[in-house]
Amino acid sequence: MQTFAAIDIGSNSCRLKIARVVQHQLKVLHEDREVTRLGASVFESGLVSPDAMAATLRALKRFYRAVQMHSADKVRAVATAAMRDARNGRAFLAWVKDETGWEVEIISGLEEGRLIHRGVMSNEPGTAGRCLLIDVGGGSCEISLSDHRRLVETISVPLGAVRLTQEFLQTDPPTPNEVARLKQFIARELRRAERRVQPAGVKLVLATSGTAAALAEAGRVLQKRTAGVEITSTVAVRKLADKLTKLTNVERSGVQGIGPRRSEIIVAGAHVFAELLERFSLTGYRYSSMGLRDGILAQMLAETDPRTTAHQQFERDRWNAVLETCRRYGVEPRQAEPVRQHAEQLFHDLATIHQLPEEYQTMLEAAAMLRDVGKFMNYQGHHRHAQYIIANSELFGFTPQQRAVTSAIARYLGKSRPEPAGRTMRQVAPGEHEHVRRAVVLLRLAVALNQDRASDVLKVRVKVYPKRVMLELVPGRTGAELEIWSLRKEASYFREVFRRELFVTLV
Repeated sequence: MQTFAAIDIGSNSCRLKIARVVQHQLKVLHEDREVTRLGASVFESGLVSPDAMAATLRALKRFYRAVQMHSADKVRAVATAAMRDARNGRAFLAWVKDETGWEVEIISGLEEGRLIHRGVMSNEPGTAGRCLLIDVGGGSCEISLSDHRRLVETISVPLGAVRLTQEFLQTDPPTPNEVARLKQFIARELRRAERRVQPAGVKLVLATSGTAAALAEAGRVLQKRTAGVEITSTVAVRKLADKLTKLTNVERSGVQGIGPRRSEIIVAGAHVFAELLERFSLTGYRYSSMGLRDGILAQMLAETDPRTTAHQQFERDRWNAVLETCRRYGVEPRQAEPVRQHAEQLFHDLATIHQLPEEYQTMLEAAAMLRDVGKFMNYQGHHRHAQYIIANSELFGFTPQQRAVTSAIARYLGKSRPEPAGRTMRQVAPGEHEHVRRAVVLLRLAVALNQDRASDVLKVRVKVYPKRVMLELVPGRTGAELEIWSLRKEASYFREVFRRELFVTLV
């Protein structure tokens, strides 16, 4: 039974959740949370302060001991808005790696929204219809529309409670002018969100994060509801926002459900919720304890256990992201499909030679589909442009390192070759350089098998011998002379990488 650990390094707090796979499902073993205010100094000065670094590292060291105690087989740590904005964020994460060994990913707001959606949909009941998900964190707010547990749209806006408090609320209690400026900024960002996320037909609103939990508890007291009543109404949220705005920090900390740490940022968070619920004409929300770390765990399960429905959904989401990126940059997926098919075939037929990890099949196929997206920018140098687009696109389900590898495979289809000191390969972990070289050869062969063919796709048989590889082409209606010439051009590079001769014949 495998054990996974998910770590969320947020702008307000750090969270840990450890779970074990039991009968293809996750059983939670341990949870921990520490408020570190990592984003407070970032949103003020653009830098993580030494105090915030020290507090966060103390929490992560405690998490590390818990991970070791539970013998976690796989750990994934992600950082969100504060690290996205911090000019010294990379230096801090290098320090984290030195102390814990963890390679922390800085994920985008859209990837954060996607993972939150996955975590909620994997665990929360009653989500079969059309749902709106709201996560007001410390640095950003993710708003996602879900239909039958499928992510339809997500947007990330800079409406985190810590960020807004630092920028707008300087006095205690806030002045009317400060609150007016805050509400004006929130309204502006929500107008942008409303253009992307259309909440018509939403049956359920789910809110995650500590701010949602605090408002739900405080709203329960305000409305004199019992613990069994789950919905926090929009009217109650607005009343709470107005009430909390008039209180001092000490007075807010005494409100049930808020406490001393949350009281410092609850005013900004309450106004975000109130404005959002009202602008989207929503009646209220239900709090969910699920969140980003649950999405990370669900994805780790999906990646490692092909027998789960989560795995199938994960693969569909990933491939849909590739196809959507193709369309966005003017690549017709049907025209790229033959290259993908040949890349897939070569990956399997030459497995004993290339010995690539299994995950490289997905990255190779994605590179095959996306190799021409650079033509959207300029035909000249389009391989370089393709690399840039792939590495910097929001490919759901691909980690930053996986995008870097995919972009590198697509980059070297012209005259250039992967070089460790090159700009592209510097973005790839050194341990993956040889894997990238081998995957590049496979994609070059797949491209060579598809030279300006409209519908007459060649069939190829692969025969592997101790010192050579034979590609036997079955010619189509238009022959295969151009493909043979293109494949033979790749023979020297094939020999350089795989130490075997490449022969091409017709059958």
